[in-house]
Amino acid sequence: MSDNVLKTPLADRHVALGARMVDFAGWYMPVQYAGVMAEHRTVRETAGLFDLGHMGQVDVSGPDALAFLNYVGSNNTSVLEPGAAHYSLLLYPDGGVIDDIIIYRRPSGVGYFVVINAANIPKDVDWLQTQRENRLDLDVTVENISDNTGMIAIQGPNAEQIVAGLSSTDLTEQPYFSMRETTVAGIACQAGRTGYTGEDGWEFYCDIDRVGDLWDALMKAGAEHGLKAIGLGARDTLRLEARMPLYGQELSAGINPLEAGLSWAVKLDKDDFIGRDALAAAKEAGINRRTVGFKMVERGGVPRTHYAVQVDGREVGHVTSGTSSPTLGENIGLAIIERSAAGVGKPLDIIIRDKPVKAEQIKMPFYKRDR
Repeated sequence: MSDNVLKTPLADRHVALGARMVDFAGWYMPVQYAGVMAEHRTVRETAGLFDLGHMGQVDVSGPDALAFLNYVGSNNTSVLEPGAAHYSLLLYPDGGVIDDIIIYRRPSGVGYFVVINAANIPKDVDWLQTQRENRLDLDVTVENISDNTGMIAIQGPNAEQIVAGLSSTDLTEQPYFSMRETTVAGIACQAGRTGYTGEDGWEFYCDIDRVGDLWDALMKAGAEHGLKAIGLGARDTLRLEARMPLYGQELSAGINPLEAGLSWAVKLDKDDFIGRDALAAAKEAGINRRTVGFKMVERGGVPRTHYAVQVDGREVGHVTSGTSSPTLGENIGLAIIERSAAGVGKPLDIIIRDKPVKAEQIKMPFYKRDR
């Protein structure tokens, strides 16, 4: 392990729990505790607790904060009421993706709280600061608050019951994709209700010096409800079943949001934003690639990122994510392929160990919880 690897305040707790630790995007993080399959099922059946201390947070404030976020983001942040949140994308001028982000309008209505991906913190912050400097007509402040902000998430069908016993406010009525200010086990928190697993739950943001206390309180209160610590391995299988994109796989500088199936987060009818002209031109010309979901219908292995995809012996794209689904008991994946080959029910061949293995495109998401 590199001496330069970063650690969250919870690293020692993960080690004490017997986690297998890895270097993930420069962070010392738990990939699994009891095993990916068992942890995945824990989140689907009871509840799981995730250390997200490697994620980044940015405060955007000032009289022109809204105008700035509408300029750098693909979605229309103007629609957010105080306490509301939405998914958006930071784009290059050619429409390629810098990162996917969550934008919260603070519950007070003053300023915005932006969550960014761990591997992209320096790149995203530099990009946002550069755009701030390029738009001197806007009175806006962009501050990286990642080093002062702790972040953990609780997900699963029992999350609501666990949180209800600890929060000073009733979070059970909190709408999906919103933020509330509260205390949890006496610790001041901002509670986001978004999620990356397909299950209900919360992301809690607090002072980084209190995140260990918050973790301990949730673990203690959740013990009788089946709460377990969950590593990055299960987080990935959970998000894939829920068809959540992962930056660097479903999204990248070379895969634009229209190809990724995220046109709902791109508002071409709003005021100009970075990447808008390129995406509008691409839409007008016709999108040549689509991201599709598939399941293997022939034995032969598990699909993995970058595996080639063929139709009738001709390569039409590649797998972006693949796994053996613990919930479905099938090998599944996402792939970006030529539009002409895309369609629910259409066949694909996934090249696994130099051999074509039959797959079939299916409707997304792979998993959707009962609401």
